[in-house]
Amino acid sequence: MLKLADVQKTDIVYDLGCGDGRIVIAAAKIYGAHAVGIDINPVRLAEANENLKKAGRKSRSSSGSKRTTCSADIHKATVVTLFLLSSVNLKLRPKLLADLKPGTRVVSHLRHGRLEAGKRVHGGQSGRGILLSHKLFLWIIPARK
Repeated sequence: MLKLADVQKTDIVYDLGCGDGRIVIAAAKIYGAHAVGIDINPVRLAEANENLKKAGRKSRSSSGSKRTTCSADIHKATVVTLFLLSSVNLKLRPKLLADLKPGTRVVSHLRHGRLEAGKRVHGGQSGRGILLSHKLFLWIIPARK
């Protein structure tokens, strides 16, 4: 996901549904980007925070209910990753379009809504050499009309 988004040191990556924190950790460690994880599950968030500590990173993940996740301040993001259910992605679509600056790259493992992906990747390998069967989609937040 991070490779597809062409993450750079200057990027601010927001991982919505950060789970165990692996995307946040990779964004910081491998790409040198500032990364923030948001998740609604306190168990997964605790796991993410523990993994961040093990990786020598400061805890940057935050929690919230589904309601607060949808109201999270994401406007600083230059890259957003979504590893969420399609139904959740659809609920987030208006927020992504309203809050993110034009040019922000969004990568999802599932297509959501009517945004056409600029790039599509099928399969690939994770950093651990695990073959992924997920379809990844990248698109750029368009200029406001």
